[in-house]
Amino acid sequence: MPEKHVPKETCQSRKQHPSIAVYPGTFDPITNGHIDIIKRALQLFDKIIIVIAINVEKKPLFTLEERIDMINTCFANSSDCIEVDMTDGLIVDYTISKNAKAIVRGLRAVSDFDYEFQLALMNRKLERRVETVFLMTGFRWIFISSSIIKDAAKHNGDVSGVVPAHVKAALKKKFS
Repeated sequence: MPEKHVPKETCQSRKQHPSIAVYPGTFDPITNGHIDIIKRALQLFDKIIIVIAINVEKKPLFTLEERIDMINTCFANSSDCIEVDMTDGLIVDYTISKNAKAIVRGLRAVSDFDYEFQLALMNRKLERRVETVFLMTGFRWIFISSSIIKDAAKHNGDVSGVVPAHVKAALKKKFS
């Protein structure tokens, strides 16, 4: 007799209710590492909501509107499965408000895991209906972060290949 691991009604409800995940970050700016995580998350979920998390302790280089525009440009042909939004509240509350079931987090190195694990545990304590899904950044993006890219661009470093062309142009404009 076959084992019942997943109730049949759960599988059927997925067809009627697409799976949604939230991918939070400051995206200041969006990088090819972020894009890699989003593309791979779309293999697991029907829709990804890229949510710019407003953190008053951070002083972003780009305005909220500029970051939204940069992200939308990256996914201009994917509006049916990508949404861009912002929040200044708790990500778990935002996730529930969007009927999403998961928070996607990208990991570059073991050093990221400690912080991300603590965050996932707190989110789980706050809202048990929300899962955290960790995706390892593709090996070719493992060394990049928005901060490192901004620093390189600020000092006239070539950031080709680590950000989309329109983001590279926006960085050049900011630092000229």
